[in-house]
Amino acid sequence: MQKSFVLTEVFRDLLDEAKTDCLTVNSCMGAIMPVSETTACLPLSILNDKGYTAFCQGDFVVIPSGVLLHYISGKPVFLNDPSFPHDSVMTLAHCTAPRKMDGERYEAARIMTHFESDYGAAPKVEMRKGQRITNVIPDFASRRWLGVEAEIIGSPFMPICRSQIDVAIQGDMSRLIQETRGWHWMTSYGSYLRETEYAVRKLGIDWLGVT
Repeated sequence: MQKSFVLTEVFRDLLDEAKTDCLTVNSCMGAIMPVSETTACLPLSILNDKGYTAFCQGDFVVIPSGVLLHYISGKPVFLNDPSFPHDSVMTLAHCTAPRKMDGERYEAARIMTHFESDYGAAPKVEMRKGQRITNVIPDFASRRWLGVEAEIIGSPFMPICRSQIDVAIQGDMSRLIQETRGWHWMTSYGSYLRETEYAVRKLGIDWLGVT
């Protein structure tokens, strides 16, 4: 745990040095763990709660959508891995997640290890059941973004990335499956599809909403 807080301050120093509020870590297990002797999961969670946009994996297909959704919503956003639907439900999960998902209050969380490595510190954030969420899914070519709303119906504890939410899709599940052309999702509390579509089209990117 102590090393996680040291790494948080290192990240903040890097942000200050670069005069930016956005940070991502490419190949975070290989880049961070050997040097810091911990994982980036908890530090990135803390930074998002402090108003930065801080992500792992350096996925520059999806990270712009997270920056945009953060500034549209005024809230931290959750970079996550989606599952294939089961019983009309999708599970979204990652080992780093903000706790202040509504921008004000901390959600309950347990500090665990990073799932794949069983190392370091990672938060299992218990996101709010019944909460409406916005999900943005850019395609790999950065030509079209897909948007869908959902409702959080549970916070399971399966052997996958630590912060997990089961969500009921509010829209055409079949079309969502057929039209998804990217991997990671960006998720925020609240309903922001209309605002996101407006901004995305201004950027010359196509948009498809399935809610």
